[in-house]
Amino acid sequence: MAYPAKYPQLNDTELTAEARSVLIRVIRVAFPHDSFPDGPYERTADTILKEAENSTWFRVALTQGLLTLSNLAGGDFRDLNEEDATKVLKRIESTEFFGFVRRTTVLNLYDNEDVWNVLGYEGPSFHKGGYINRGFDDLDWLPKARIETYVGPNTLVEIATNASSAKGQYAATINQITPNTSNQPGHNDAEMAEVKK
Repeated sequence: MAYPAKYPQLNDTELTAEARSVLIRVIRVAFPHDSFPDGPYERTADTILKEAENSTWFRVALTQGLLTLSNLAGGDFRDLNEEDATKVLKRIESTEFFGFVRRTTVLNLYDNEDVWNVLGYEGPSFHKGGYINRGFDDLDWLPKARIETYVGPNTLVEIATNASSAKGQYAATINQITPNTSNQPGHNDAEMAEVKK
């Protein structure tokens, strides 16, 4: 663990507007959705920064992570194109910094009404009595089912006329091929005589 007192650049754990901007870019690259507005990404970054304010460990991890991103990017991470930014994030995906960002983003980015509207999620319905009377089977996001009416004879065609006798013949053949070797009671038992003392 790196301690702020030991590394002077970590003493500046007051996360700036620039740090927030880099964090928003990290979240956008890690969770790319072209149709999402900026608001959910910005609110998620704010949540991460607030969590970091409450924990020295996360504040240090966040500060270290942002410094590492700048180093790996060879400058400003925000200036990288999507492909290069993704490569940089893949290099740090096992770090405490990225784990913290990923966990917090998963829990907050998709728990946002703006995101729900884009994804077509109507939101929780427990307080409205559930979905049972509110379109639980509403599948407007699927293509319409193709329903065709059968046009043909109304009588059934018998495929196997002697199926029941064939079944009996099959069972008899199997019994002849496979002798009963079990020690369980059944029709192959020998009769036992009464034993007297």
